[in-house]
Amino acid sequence: MEQEPHYKNHRSRLRNKFMHYPESLQEYEIVELLLTYVIPQKDVKEISKNLLNTFGNIMGIFEASEEDLRAIPYIKDNFITLLKLIKEINAIYRKQLASVIPVTKSMEEIVQYCIEKFSEEKEEKFYVIYLDSNYHIIKDKPFPASEFHYDGTVDKTVVYTRQIIKEGLDRKASAMIISHNHPNGILEPSEYDINLTKLIALSAETVSMTLYDHLIVAPNGYFSFKESKLL
Repeated sequence: MEQEPHYKNHRSRLRNKFMHYPESLQEYEIVELLLTYVIPQKDVKEISKNLLNTFGNIMGIFEASEEDLRAIPYIKDNFITLLKLIKEINAIYRKQLASVIPVTKSMEEIVQYCIEKFSEEKEEKFYVIYLDSNYHIIKDKPFPASEFHYDGTVDKTVVYTRQIIKEGLDRKASAMIISHNHPNGILEPSEYDINLTKLIALSAETVSMTLYDHLIVAPNGYFSFKESKLL
């Protein structure tokens, strides 16, 4: 009788260990388990260790570029797709979780959602999260960040600030959180960021809407105007 490859029994044991004692898995075993779903006919332990040696940890693997991932032997599009799918599912989960828990109790989820949503974008993105009177999420909406870049034209910023407020009124929002990323990784707000925040807060106040927070996010963390007493 032909003997089954040793890795099949190993995979079974690994999955059983994860199902019953997930906290006992080492980092390379978690990556190894992930690889079993996209590389069916091979022992993937060394591939897992190679990924961790190359990118440092699981976070490094998820943040690696497609080009760098493909440079690892046996890593193909199906693994890259799986990584993207996991990130997107996690972002949707956090958003939906935050939508049923008031922001006052789930700000950490909002922060993580914003970080995962666009902190790694190569260009600046600007998002507004609209909240109801109980601070549940109604809607999040992107606005072109280029429209808020300072170009010496104050009127331009005022016009797009009005669009943010109008969207909130249309959604019957009572409050909002604005968020944008800094691709350069610098989390400190610029003078323009501070002035823009004041303008949006004042504009919101005139229609009985509250600017709950302004978050600046990057892969290395976030800056909260509320936590820093700038709101």
